[in-house]
Amino acid sequence: MSEDEDSMDSGASRLAWFLTGAVIGATVAILYAPQSGKHTRKYITEKTQEGRDAVVETGKDVAEASKEMFERGRKLVEDAAELFERGRKLVRG
Repeated sequence: MSEDEDSMDSGASRLAWFLTGAVIGATVAILYAPQSGKHTRKYITEKTQEGRDAVVETGKDVAEASKEMFERGRKLVEDAAELFERGRKLVRG
């Protein structure tokens, strides 16, 4: 695994933990806020949907970045195979 892949995995992991902590913190804060039950439930529902949307968007970004990295890796393998073949032809002469 390259340094870029490690960095991306680490960043995605940190983002996931941050979002999880933010959701838990916001939920606890809302539950202790002095509002009516109906208003609190509506607020929680809205914020939950916003959180879901953010997670979906982040997931799409991570998937797109992963696809780009896969394509770069595939291109590197193809280039390496081509160089290997050239070297083999030169050795055979």
